[in-house]
Amino acid sequence: MTSAAPELIVCASHIHSMTGEPSTEQTAIAVTSGKISGLGAAEELLRQADAQTRIIELEGTLVPAFTDAHAHPVMSLSMARGADLSGCRSLDEVAAALRTEAANRRADGWVLGWGLDPNFFTEQGIGNDVLVQALGADRLSYVTLFDAHSAIASPAALQLAGIDSQRRWPSGSSIVADASGTPTGHLLEFEAMALVQEVLPAQELNEQVLGLHGLLREMAAQGIGEVHVMDMNHPQIFELLAAAEAHAPLPVKLRISPWCTPELGEEDCAELITLQQRGGERWKIQGVKFFIDGTVEGGTAWLETPDSKGESTTSAWGNIEAYAQRIAQLHRAQVPTATHAIGERGIREVVETLAALPENGVQHRIEHIESVPREVIEQMAAAGIAASMQPTHCTHYTKADGSDDWSVRLGTARAARAWCIRDVLDAGAILALGSDYPVAPYPVLPIMADAQLRRPVEDEQAAPILPEQAITAAEALAGYTTGPHSAIGQDGGVLSLGAPGSFTVLDVDPLNATPQELGTGRVLLTVSEGLITFDGNDL
Repeated sequence: MTSAAPELIVCASHIHSMTGEPSTEQTAIAVTSGKISGLGAAEELLRQADAQTRIIELEGTLVPAFTDAHAHPVMSLSMARGADLSGCRSLDEVAAALRTEAANRRADGWVLGWGLDPNFFTEQGIGNDVLVQALGADRLSYVTLFDAHSAIASPAALQLAGIDSQRRWPSGSSIVADASGTPTGHLLEFEAMALVQEVLPAQELNEQVLGLHGLLREMAAQGIGEVHVMDMNHPQIFELLAAAEAHAPLPVKLRISPWCTPELGEEDCAELITLQQRGGERWKIQGVKFFIDGTVEGGTAWLETPDSKGESTTSAWGNIEAYAQRIAQLHRAQVPTATHAIGERGIREVVETLAALPENGVQHRIEHIESVPREVIEQMAAAGIAASMQPTHCTHYTKADGSDDWSVRLGTARAARAWCIRDVLDAGAILALGSDYPVAPYPVLPIMADAQLRRPVEDEQAAPILPEQAITAAEALAGYTTGPHSAIGQDGGVLSLGAPGSFTVLDVDPLNATPQELGTGRVLLTVSEGLITFDGNDL
């Protein structure tokens, strides 16, 4: 307890500190200089206030601020442009949304969209027919699929980008063509997508600054205090972040992990090491992100045997040795890594690579882990490798009857291992939860509800997907509080004296509400290191 009067005191109905200690007597929290200076009964802490202390009294449950362990807020500035197609339920709805977007643009301007569901193309294959039908072949149009690993471009966009034939990259990226060799408009993975992205209209720096602040304010309104940012491929990332902090304090703290791709050599990797800990007031570079494969839906995951279309058989790195060399270089430099691994072969190879590293205290993690045998999960846990998973990837994009594209491609046996979060916890592994925004929505309470229900909380008619993989309310809350900190080898996500003053107040108790109640719950207040980033009373 400090002798100075607190700068902020927040009183709530009750508090879950996530320290593992009973907190039934705790009904208030005090913050001084961004740190928790008091935690206890409201009447006791209120006696420490003076005229300068801000006092907020709420009827709700106070918990540590949420950390989204995997999201792309910076990348979303360029990706999540134009029509939001994530709510569309058919190609007809997609076409209508694109026509509405076009009506609000100049006749010669681009029509953009994002969040397109690949399940709409299961029968005919992914292509730009929907763009042509909605807008005409001469309209410049570019739409990103929900997974952010592929896109479709109109004939006019392909022509402007100089794309007139099929092309493949060693990483598995490709310009997809039909039997005659004519590009279908489907751009698979990052190298192919970049060809059109390079000719898209540029965003002004001020537009990006305002866009980033707007997004982070919305995230703070969902109780999020920090995001593990899994991208740094923005060409002017440092200029953007400097301008954003000059504009105003960032509403959400950003822990940024730049990418290490197969094209980067030893010297490039050394530069990633020198970037570590560079940062500003509310952002810092920590860790490095890898991709061992792509996506199941795109046919670029790394499976033990081909999928139903004969695809998903190779690594983005070509061979595991090149990946292992870069991992070892970063490990020696005490840099934690996060590896995107989707298919069972990719996950297994990453687990074996990380497990073979000499112990030096560095915490490594694997992102997504969509389908893998239980024995690999147990090996991952035994090696101390953390799992970073996104419950709504399962509940939003797959179906219990196996009719979705992901399940059809993998087949019955592999689809029966979909997002086995229960197995991860039972094996004793560290679990961190996140959204992967803009791939999926970022509101935390519905995600935690989905993790318990194994179906979309908003769709009571949906059958749960592998309900035996459901987790408890306490495990879901830990996945958004203590888990993300453990996944990077740090203590955090708890409320205790001297800890950062980062917490959120909810109108539901996440440990005692039903999943349905939790999914419709509201955030009343969010505080990040003493900074009030969202106050529901201001609405």
